[in-house]
Amino acid sequence: MRESLKNIGLISLDDMFTTEEQRQEAKLEKIQIVPAGEVYPYARQPYTIDRATTDLVRLMDSIESIGISEPLITRPRKDGGYEIISGHRRDYCAKMLGIKELPIIVRNYTDDEADILVVDHNITREDLLPSEKARAYKLKLDAMKRQAGRPTLESQDELKNCVQVGHNFFGKKSRELLAEQVNDSATNIQRYIRLNDLIPSLLEQVDSGILKVTPAADYISQLTEHEQMQLALVMEQNEVTPSIKQAQQLKQLSQEGKLTESVLEHIITEEKPIERKVILHQDKLKKYFPPSSTPKEIEKTIIGLLEDWHRKKMREQQR
Repeated sequence: MRESLKNIGLISLDDMFTTEEQRQEAKLEKIQIVPAGEVYPYARQPYTIDRATTDLVRLMDSIESIGISEPLITRPRKDGGYEIISGHRRDYCAKMLGIKELPIIVRNYTDDEADILVVDHNITREDLLPSEKARAYKLKLDAMKRQAGRPTLESQDELKNCVQVGHNFFGKKSRELLAEQVNDSATNIQRYIRLNDLIPSLLEQVDSGILKVTPAADYISQLTEHEQMQLALVMEQNEVTPSIKQAQQLKQLSQEGKLTESVLEHIITEEKPIERKVILHQDKLKKYFPPSSTPKEIEKTIIGLLEDWHRKKMREQQR
């Protein structure tokens, strides 16, 4: 009799005086309203928060009109307060607008889980800069590698498909799994990650489009810090950017220990042939040619007209 009594669960006073609906509601996540000063950006957050994109302007207008409609996802911060996992731009807009309190949901994520989720919440944005992709891909890939072989937290649905992804999960490497998740190639991911080896001034050139991703990642990122600083100086002084061929030369000479400052400057300031590319759109040509005209007939007519124009210009010069 005494043994059977051990298995009888005692009902708490709370359960005795609450309904089933109230007990179920208590299990749900609660939205808390906390002072804005208690909410902090994620320490390893890879994205630029205050860049004036169209999306940020729209978000600012929305929050100014109706407030923050979606709570920020946070985790407890070791030094007190809360650390943002999702909602950095909402937090930024709130601070700019002088909003004193923020709605948050608090979850207990590990560092690796937090790294992955912080990346995932914004990785599909179309306006990401190359430097943001570089930091985001590296942050998530490193976390995925550390998570190799560890089980997922079944209670956290959003982590089920992204945490248990080690070097050989389902026979795939972490980089291959990341490529599938972000809809990019494994080669491209590695290329972006190499951008993290650029000095800040060259990385800014990549973000601005002055320096292209491929030569920057595949070749220039493998120069020493001193060589990169010298390259940035030559680029600024001469208003030039290295082509892929020039970047290949720089990398090879650097590996051979032959990339002196004078050699670097000579390669970068070498005059490149001007590429002339003219595109004649079909919609602009159709009013001058019948629909039955072939591309060769159109080209022949245009060349004939240019020859007539050239002869006319030569005669005018002779006069």
